[in-house]
Amino acid sequence: MSEHEVSVAGELASDGASARRVPPEWVSSRPRADRARRVAEVLRQRIAAESFPDGVLPDELVLAEQLDASRNAVREALGLLRDEGLVTRRRGVGTVVVMPAYGHGLDRLAGLAEALAGHGTVANEVLLAEEIADPPARVLERLGLEPGAAAVHIERVRRVDGSPVSVDSTYLTAEVGRGVLRGDLETRDIFAVIEETTGSPLGRAEIEVRAATADAETASLLDIRPGAAIFLIDRLTRLSDGTPVDTELLRVRADRMTLRATLYRGLSQAP
Repeated sequence: MSEHEVSVAGELASDGASARRVPPEWVSSRPRADRARRVAEVLRQRIAAESFPDGVLPDELVLAEQLDASRNAVREALGLLRDEGLVTRRRGVGTVVVMPAYGHGLDRLAGLAEALAGHGTVANEVLLAEEIADPPARVLERLGLEPGAAAVHIERVRRVDGSPVSVDSTYLTAEVGRGVLRGDLETRDIFAVIEETTGSPLGRAEIEVRAATADAETASLLDIRPGAAIFLIDRLTRLSDGTPVDTELLRVRADRMTLRATLYRGLSQAP
């Protein structure tokens, strides 16, 4: 059905005449751009859920029927996804997912490399790994260090099959960090190296996730355009006795990572 036909059908329905029910998103008074954004959001969710196993989306007509939308709205939605780098459109092939998004659960304490296991070869490009005498004040506060205390700073680019996924900036207490610096930082997760160094399991972490856009430096490291969407994951990790040991800021490509959690509603206490 064309948008003109939809408009006419909507008018007939408003006059009480016999006509099929018109979904709200088809009403011609709603801007087409708004309808396209709604379609794009549905398709983003399906891509994140890996609903297209072969990586190829159905053609515009099929999507229009599946999503109860006009073909024009679908075409504009696919254009939005293309601009975001989620899909590419190839003549003779169709609309193809650029790369699947990886899932990272937020309901258990696991490093990013652990979450990426099984998705390809995970490697870390070490940009910086050194002990510093003047860590930022926020690092001292989060790690419970006195002013003037040293810390270890590690910065790495995480890659899966050679493609960058995140830039990880990690600060550790000097006592623990010196041992971590002697570990394998190119192929191992920082959590595993910490536990090996301390001989103690990690206990818990406080995590805050924020949406942000990539600055020029981050965009260059992650191979995305400046201003592209990223996740900022701010994490403070503690040993099993509650001692803070690692504060991290992860800059993660939003088109490559889906953050997931399973939450349970607590039982009410009996009066």
